[in-house]
Amino acid sequence: MLAVAAPVATHRARLDEATARLRDAAPAWARATIPERIALAQSMLRGIDRTAERAVALACDAKGIPLDSPAAGEEWLSGPWATLRMLRQQLHSLRSLARHGNTPVGKLGETIDGRLSVRVFPASRLDQALFFGIRGEVHLEAGVGVRELHETRARFYKAADHGGKVCLVLGAGNINSIPPMDVATKLFNEGKVCVLKMNPVNAYLGPLLEEAFRDAIARGYLAVVYGGAEEGDYLAHHPGVDEVHITGSDKTHDLIVWGPPGPERAARLARNEPLLRKEITSELGNVSPVLVVPGPWDAGPLRFQAESVAGMVTHNASYNCNAAKLVVTPRGWRQRDAFLAGIEHSMALAPARRAWYPGSYDRYRLLTEGRRSIRFVNAAEGALPWTLVTGLDAESADLAFTTEPFCSILSETQVGSEDPVEYLDRAVTFANERVWGTLAAHVVVHPRTLADPTLRDAVHRAVARLRYGTVAVNCWAGYAYAFGTTPWGGHPSTTLSDIQSGRGFVHNTLMLERVEKAVVWHPATIFPKPPYFPSHRTAHTLGARLSRLEASGSWARVPMVVAAAVRA
Repeated sequence: MLAVAAPVATHRARLDEATARLRDAAPAWARATIPERIALAQSMLRGIDRTAERAVALACDAKGIPLDSPAAGEEWLSGPWATLRMLRQQLHSLRSLARHGNTPVGKLGETIDGRLSVRVFPASRLDQALFFGIRGEVHLEAGVGVRELHETRARFYKAADHGGKVCLVLGAGNINSIPPMDVATKLFNEGKVCVLKMNPVNAYLGPLLEEAFRDAIARGYLAVVYGGAEEGDYLAHHPGVDEVHITGSDKTHDLIVWGPPGPERAARLARNEPLLRKEITSELGNVSPVLVVPGPWDAGPLRFQAESVAGMVTHNASYNCNAAKLVVTPRGWRQRDAFLAGIEHSMALAPARRAWYPGSYDRYRLLTEGRRSIRFVNAAEGALPWTLVTGLDAESADLAFTTEPFCSILSETQVGSEDPVEYLDRAVTFANERVWGTLAAHVVVHPRTLADPTLRDAVHRAVARLRYGTVAVNCWAGYAYAFGTTPWGGHPSTTLSDIQSGRGFVHNTLMLERVEKAVVWHPATIFPKPPYFPSHRTAHTLGARLSRLEASGSWARVPMVVAAAVRA
């Protein structure tokens, strides 16, 4: 393991200098030609590839993961691979803009409630080969037509709405691709230069990002700085910063936007006069529900979906804003016990993980103390056990419905009945009205249910009704985070005063406007198994090979990727 020394907080004078330098360079970046942008994106992609192994080693050291274990695959896939993939997708869009004046989109369709949908995944023949059977689409807001879709995407490249802006990116500490991907969104989708403040939790990554993105830093388009809440607040309200993007908690967001809790904040909220008078976009977490639709489940597919849910919990020690946190089963469902047992069994395949994110123990105690029906899996010293809390009363005001655990807890409640149509209606209403957050929801549904016209319509109505920025069917919403072409963010129904999971979308490499949600459709079972499954034995090898493939774009690397995938 490596010894990692976190960079010290950046002095205010240096923050001022960095902001001034960015401000001077912002107009040049706003006017940059597409070939200039392509050159910078290529440089950044090469930089992430060059530093990938060191970044993974640092992350594994910080989180207590052996480099030769399958869990190290998490750091490859949610670190370098996702970042490389997004930069490659942005390069594809920039080249399309240069050649055709627009970004490429796939097949257009219509949702069950009459809105325009756009196929955005697979984004290439490589995607088709590596992610066979998986598709992603974007549902646009009501009223958007085909003409508006074509005219408004890549808006900045057709009619720039600013002559140079500085965006403060407050980086997330849990997933190492979030800071660089947020920066890439602002640079290439919106034409804004960035000051990236690293989160203290993963500040160790900052020097590697400075190396990887050295060309952007040399030109004054990016500055990487360090510190905690004090430095973040100083920059957010700095006169040289035009806007803010934060990935973190709703509490941090509200502290910046509305000020500290108390009478003054309450008065500002009442007047709708935020303390921060700048544009702020955000991604702020979620109590991510999993709606399990009753159907003709037999042992194999039910076991597959149980492991999928378990993997949504155990990945990254459950420190993901889209981690499964609340399973919603049908009341009276005869297969409930088998499904929960399958989740518990699959959780047991993942070793207990060090509770490395600050505040984990306090949140864990808050949500587990006094519970009657609770199952602990893989307890270990210095680690929080995987924990399944079952039988919560859906009619109660249980904290599990409104408090994101951000630790190793999965809860379960029951609504509706074994009738799929009634269940879906009740479950969607429950998720929309009783469960906190608007980021990501999951639906588990049998293929024969989708084959029945009446039941298929009920599922599509449920997907349309769910007020979440991503709906993932039969898979983890982490796919939508990583695919790049799928916009990532909370549902656009939120407001500054009721922020939920945040406002605005990042990634979105096709640069679509007026997005309502992304939807990922996945088979009920698939081979090879997804790399987030706890039983995956070669995720570390697969993650490294996928990253090298994404860096090169070469089909010659596909056989090695496939070999690692099928040995799982």
